[in-house]
Formats: sequence, C-alpha cells, structure tokens
Amino acid sequence: MTTVRTPTRNRGNRRAEILAAAATLFAARGFHGVSIEDIGAAVGVSGPALYRHFSGKEALLAEMLLDVSSRLRESAAAVVTARTGPEETLDALLDVQITFALEQPALITVHDRELGNVPEPQRRQIRRLQRLYVEEWVTVLAELHPGCPPPRLRAATHAVFGLLNSTPHSAGELSARAMRPLLRAMARAAIGASAATG
Repeated sequence: MTTVRTPTRNRGNRRAEILAAAATLFAARGFHGVSIEDIGAAVGVSGPALYRHFSGKEALLAEMLLDVSSRLRESAAAVVTARTGPEETLDALLDVQITFALEQPALITVHDRELGNVPEPQRRQIRRLQRLYVEEWVTVLAELHPGCPPPRLRAATHAVFGLLNSTPHSAGELSARAMRPLLRAMARAAIGASAATG
C-alpha cells in the first residue's frame, strides 16, 4: 500500500510547489506578466513539463484559488463543529484567518487582483466556498450578538476580513509575532463596534 501511495504524495508535493511559486510570481508581476516558462523556471523544470500537472495558466490559477478557499472553509467548519462556546469559537476563527493572512500574503494579492482571470465555472465555485466561509463566522457572531441583524454581521465579517487581509501592504513593518496580537485586537474591536452601533 505504501508503494502505491508514495507517487501520489510526491505528485501532490510537486503540484503544491508549483502553486506556491506561481502565487509568488502572480503577486509580484500579475497574472498576464508571468509565463508558463517563468513558473517552470521557478520550480526547476521546463515550462512544457508543467502541462503534466496543469492544462494551462488559467487552470493553475483556478486550482490555486479553489484550494485556498476550500481550506479556509474546511478549517472554519472544523472550528465551529468542535467549539466549546461562541467566544472560544470566535478566537479560533480569528486564528484561522490571521494565520492565513500572515503566512499567505501572496495568495491574498492574487485573489484580489486576479479572480477575474479564473474561468467562470471555477469562479462560481470559489465564490460559493467564500460565502460558506462567511456564514460560519456569521453563525458564531449571531450567538455572541443575538440582537444584531444577520446582514450587519455579514457586513462586519467582510470588513474584518479586509482588515486582516491587509498584510500584503504591511509585510516587513512588524514581525509576524508582533502582528498577530495587533490584528486580533483590531478585529475584536471592529466586531464589537459593529454590534454596539447597530
């Protein structure tokens, strides 16, 4: 069984390496400023060899954004399922988003700038996963602030994401260790304000 699974795992590692390199390049130069050959060079293979993993640049971009959207949604669902109370669950959701924001700033930039270059079917999937992710947050916030209407909680969630996902603009100013409590405190304050001023 091990000999059957090992090649799949290696292939998965190679795909992940390609996706990470492509994210860095797309964030730095833009989707249209990067060629298949550029991505291949970044991972030490010829450009045409990438077609063994992806059918083209659009497919690579689509998988990149589908993957991160799926991982965020799955992480949030796991947190909500395993929760012990709404305060602890919100803390865990903040950990998920803050960790993503600090560790994956290139993906944030690529999503913000390049989602329009994803083919429409995959773009709809990405949007659906993102809506589900938001609703995990809204469910928890509704328990913490039962008097706050869901549309307001949804708007507050998006605003908090915007705050936390500002890391591509602040990278290097503070260490990740210093940024984490700052982002948490600002997100908590924003959520509290949204509920208090309703």
